[in-house]
Amino acid sequence: MSTRAQFPIAERFRPFGTTIFAEMTALAQRHRAVNLSQGFPDFDGPDLGKQAAIEAVRSGQNQYAPLPGTPVLREAIAGWASRVSGINCEPDREVTVTSGCTEAIAATMLGLLNAGDEVVVFEPYYDSYRACLAMADAKPRFVTMRRTAGGFGYDSEELREAFNERTRAVLINTPHNPTGAVFSESQLKEIAELCIAHDAIAISDEVYERLVYAGNEHRSIATLPGMHERSVVLSSSGKSFSLTGWKIGWAIAPPDLTAGIRSAHQFLTFAVATPLQHGVAALLRDGEQEIHSLVNHYAHTRSLLGEALLELGFDLTLPQGSYFILADHTRVTEKLGLSTDVDLCRWLPEHAGVAAIPPSAFYSSPEEGSRLVRFAYCKKTETIDEAINRLRAALGHA
Repeated sequence: MSTRAQFPIAERFRPFGTTIFAEMTALAQRHRAVNLSQGFPDFDGPDLGKQAAIEAVRSGQNQYAPLPGTPVLREAIAGWASRVSGINCEPDREVTVTSGCTEAIAATMLGLLNAGDEVVVFEPYYDSYRACLAMADAKPRFVTMRRTAGGFGYDSEELREAFNERTRAVLINTPHNPTGAVFSESQLKEIAELCIAHDAIAISDEVYERLVYAGNEHRSIATLPGMHERSVVLSSSGKSFSLTGWKIGWAIAPPDLTAGIRSAHQFLTFAVATPLQHGVAALLRDGEQEIHSLVNHYAHTRSLLGEALLELGFDLTLPQGSYFILADHTRVTEKLGLSTDVDLCRWLPEHAGVAAIPPSAFYSSPEEGSRLVRFAYCKKTETIDEAINRLRAALGHA
């Protein structure tokens, strides 16, 4: 009887292994820890969207949606983009509905990048960015965001040096995961000028566009002069409406860029769940009050968790946007006799009953993030309270 040889994972995926989210969530489950690692809410999304999705099911909207998305959702996305970000786009020619923003990222890179193209990427980065670039056989050029007095920022000279004659695109994420930074207008203008000078496109991941706190304002790079025709704006319903499991995202781009995105999208998923598209359309049209309530809640849990972490010896600046706190753990780990972010994040579930994410996984050079730890505060108030109580019990006298 012959035996089949063990075939290795394709080379393009070997550097990535299992995501850090899966490892930390598994640890959280094993130790029954409060899970502040993976960024999903522990509460449900609005009834407005659910009822619209249920009605779509009942009315027979259960077959394949058109490749670009249902007309009702594309029109709702165009209206949302205009109201929220000042982006004017044509629903039929410039909006594509995808399976979450993660697929929008993949379709954009596969549809618009060629082998050997270079893409400027800010780090720490969302982990799928590098994997999608690997699938497109494109090369990342990293610009590191580091802690400053006001939060996290990049060095302008380092950014300029990352652009060259091979640069095809720059990948922006604002509000930024995991630092919580909201790119300023002056930063966006600087990036836009480099895009125009090097004839590059801007791929702007704006999934946290509505999760911005008092004193800060989100702006899309696509609204700057000369950038509409060279920008791809990506977003989703998961963050703004606490429906991460629905996986309804979108890409907004001028027709020539949209053609590339759709050419990849048709062979990745072709279409996403039809009834859920109707649910998201209702939320984009009529769910503004839901967002206001959500942002107020996150402002509260952000303050609760941030103040407790400072009390326990972490060093941090409250994030300007998103729903993550990225804190320096140096003083805490020194008292515990630990060293890196990975050490701490493996210690916390077992000894404190709380799970977090080690952000070194989001850097090209892991040592850049080894002194940091990421906590998610997109949870019920009682969940944050329980996590704080557990951290105090474990670290209060560390």
